[in-house]
Amino acid sequence: MEKGRREERRSVIYAGETIPFLLIKSKRKTWAISVEENGEVLLKVPLFATEKEISRILSDKKDWIITHYRKRQEILKNSPQSTLTEKQREALKKRYIHAAKEYFPKRVAYFWQYTGGHYERITIREQKTRWGSCSSQGTLSFNWKLMLAPPAVLDYVVVHELCHLKHMNHSRDFWQAVEEVLPEYREQRRWLKEHGSELNFLG
Repeated sequence: MEKGRREERRSVIYAGETIPFLLIKSKRKTWAISVEENGEVLLKVPLFATEKEISRILSDKKDWIITHYRKRQEILKNSPQSTLTEKQREALKKRYIHAAKEYFPKRVAYFWQYTGGHYERITIREQKTRWGSCSSQGTLSFNWKLMLAPPAVLDYVVVHELCHLKHMNHSRDFWQAVEEVLPEYREQRRWLKEHGSELNFLG
């Protein structure tokens, strides 16, 4: 946990419905609310945010929180995960992870000829909220659950991280580099936002 960061589990009641959330205070200057793929509500605030300010944003964002929280809960409720035994889930996960270790390097090699840059290695991980990452040391990491997504979506994440080899930010130049390789990347990005939680049915 970063220095100065504080986390506290709380809940808010809207029209008789209790919604739990994780309050995260850090050195960031901005405020943000999100509903994670596992259904958890996150409220990120500056370190010295007051209780009055926290209550106000919870009130102002009431409709948004209720809508997105219920949507995530419904998706999780109807997830195919409930029809699989623990043994079946683990077996499937192992197969997909094995396949990901073979498939991602091939897609990286293919798109690297268009993006350039230098990377040291590729790792396959299981992350709850991230689909990929690129470290300053040149390590490209990908979430194996992308093997469950449409191929075009997986390719978007590969290109996204490859472009970070030259642009370690999300500047205009970065998105232009992504668009030069994948002109329709916005469609794949939108798919991940809307359907990413569906890739978690194996746990």
